[in-house]
Amino acid sequence: MIKNKSILFNRENLGDCLAIALNKNPQDILMEIRESNLKGRGGAGFPTGTKWMLAAASLANKKYVVCNADEGEPGTFKDRVLLSDFPDLVFEGMVISGYAIGAQKGFMYLRGEYSYLLKQLNDQLEKMLKEKRLGKNILGKGYDFEIEIRLGAGAYVCGEETALIESLEGHRGEARNRPPYPVNTGFMGNPTIVNNVETFVTAAIIMSRGGEWFTKLGTGKSKGHKLVSVSGDCEEPGVYEVPFGISINELLKMVKAKNAKAVQVGGASGYCACEGEFERQISFEDLSTGGSIMIFNQSRDMLHVLRNFMEFFVEESCGQCTPCRIGNKKLLEGVEKIEQGDCSLSYLRELIELGKTMKIASKCGLGQSSPTPFISIMTNFEQEIFSQR
Repeated sequence: MIKNKSILFNRENLGDCLAIALNKNPQDILMEIRESNLKGRGGAGFPTGTKWMLAAASLANKKYVVCNADEGEPGTFKDRVLLSDFPDLVFEGMVISGYAIGAQKGFMYLRGEYSYLLKQLNDQLEKMLKEKRLGKNILGKGYDFEIEIRLGAGAYVCGEETALIESLEGHRGEARNRPPYPVNTGFMGNPTIVNNVETFVTAAIIMSRGGEWFTKLGTGKSKGHKLVSVSGDCEEPGVYEVPFGISINELLKMVKAKNAKAVQVGGASGYCACEGEFERQISFEDLSTGGSIMIFNQSRDMLHVLRNFMEFFVEESCGQCTPCRIGNKKLLEGVEKIEQGDCSLSYLRELIELGKTMKIASKCGLGQSSPTPFISIMTNFEQEIFSQR
């Protein structure tokens, strides 16, 4: 459940999102989503309206909708709450998007570790079929749409949309070269939109409450509210709904975190903020996050934290591109050298430059983001790390 009082994810005074949407024409839905300035809630922040409009513009006979429910980022568990408490809105968001772009088929790619939710989700689909909110002639509007749930197998890289599509097709989860993009050439070579669980729920809510209402929440470039999964050294961990623009300090007070030394914003692949940066904001303009907030207090060894992250990335790299496959191993070796007292500051500088190169040269988001914790922790906590060894 969401621990604080929710404004966006609140059923009070929420109309029938699906019925409201299907009473509009597809173009009106696309314009509503575009004007709301809704950005993807999975972390990348790509404008949802733009993605949907690109897919809608395709003249292909088959189009697909994919819900990314893989949620493999360490420290993120907010989609699990939405899948448990708002499964109807997740699926309605998928139907609405399908209607808007002209698709008749949708897939939910569910994290393998969430298999215990499968029965509940399938029961919701059956309920929607009986109520004519899914399947043939939905709500008597002449629109057909079906949804199938597929389970992932625990590969972190499949959180990347093209690797996810490869997995859906029965292949090894590896990122594709882009272009072409999924909106042109996605599942089985057909136009496909891939959105996060939270994005679909938010889109459904926008259909009921309106894009104009949505734009009044958040900041100039980050509209709406965001669900964050807060874990680590705090008294009240859990899932919270926060407005974009909230500072790290305000969030720390909300979850009753004391003596915080570092806050990892965005999961293992995110930015590690030090105490002097706690006035920075959670937003697309400043510190963007797919939903994970990890708090570390003064007792934590930041090099140990970094080692855990880098071991994870070495394990989860698909190995397809050299910058990620070799680069993450080199960064982990650097951490081990520091632990052994065998790493000079000049070599550390070279590793930081390697990390910057990885962010540019890697093929997908895994290799592009995995150096972020190394660079931020080594930069913000360099004196502490080297003074202890």
